[in-house]
Amino acid sequence: MKIQKFTFNDFMENTYVLYDETLECVVVDPGCNTKKEEDLLSGFIEKNKLVVKILFNTHCHIDHILGNAFVAETYNVPLSSHKGEIPVLEAGEMVSNMYGIQYKASPDMTMFYEENDLLEFGNTQLKVLFTPGHSPASISLYTKGILIGGDVLFDNSIGRTDLPGGDHATLIKSIKEKLFVLPDDTIVYCGHGPETNIGKEKQFNPFLQ
Repeated sequence: MKIQKFTFNDFMENTYVLYDETLECVVVDPGCNTKKEEDLLSGFIEKNKLVVKILFNTHCHIDHILGNAFVAETYNVPLSSHKGEIPVLEAGEMVSNMYGIQYKASPDMTMFYEENDLLEFGNTQLKVLFTPGHSPASISLYTKGILIGGDVLFDNSIGRTDLPGGDHATLIKSIKEKLFVLPDDTIVYCGHGPETNIGKEKQFNPFLQ
């Protein structure tokens, strides 16, 4: 599996395109909300002749869903996430107004993933890990050596828990019980900032000692 990262919007959110040799791909957390950002994403997909099969949100905070409508409409794909994120998704318009952000309303979520489900495209399978705490029902995606973690774990930090539906104790439990059991060399692709790895965060992350 190959991974292309884009950093979009004023929140510096990381959007990922996951693809393999079949040229099927998944768009994870599209944060694009300007024409320039939309063109960067679609240009990469078109240049590499990728076929978008799944639109996926690790969670539905506003910075991760700004491009949902664009991707869904451009590639005719349904939105998928955990059903526990529906209230967060539905609050998108209110939150965008609060921040003064341009936002085209996301389509409804119609595909649902839960713990231990497999997200499949091409020849690739990613295991779904239920990792709430930053948001009510965040999910992470794991395949050997790679974790797509949303805003659960960052380089030397963790996701904030002061937004509605967040809970610090739940987040710490998610990280220690779901992520820290993965091999130390697992690369973590975060929702913001640079990549890290499980071993480094187990040893040095100040929030998890």
